[in-house]
Parts: sequence; structure tokens; C-alpha cells
Amino acid sequence: MLSIITVSIVFGSLIALATLICGTIVVILKTRKGPRGAGDSEEARIIQELYQNLERMEERIESLETILATNQKKESEQ
Repeated sequence: MLSIITVSIVFGSLIALATLICGTIVVILKTRKGPRGAGDSEEARIIQELYQNLERMEERIESLETILATNQKKESEQ
């Protein structure tokens, strides 16, 4: 059961990470092609939010990995 949860968390995290990366690339490409002006600050804000969300997701993944490692260690001791 734990292995299924572990696999689900890992693959779910990878899919979410891939989605954020693709979204960031799309925003960057639209920024380069679009007209310059007032929209630049809005686009920069969106890119910053994406980057911050990516960092938060990385922290969550690390936390989940720690929890899983702790649970596996406890199970192996029993």
C-alpha cells in the first residue's frame, strides 16, 4: 500500500512540475512575441508567481520524501 502511495506522489509531483515548467515556457515565449509596454509588468509578475509556486512545490516534494523515508524506516524497524 505504501509503495502505491509513494509512486502516486512521485508521478503526481513530476506531472505538476512538468506542467509548471511548460506554463513558464509558454509565458516567456508570449512575452517575447507580444507588444512591449504596460503589459510587461503584469507578465513579469506572472512569471515571478510561477517561479515562486515552483519553489513551493519543490519544498513540498522534499517534505513528502522526508515523510515517506521516515515511514519506511519505522516500518523496517518493526
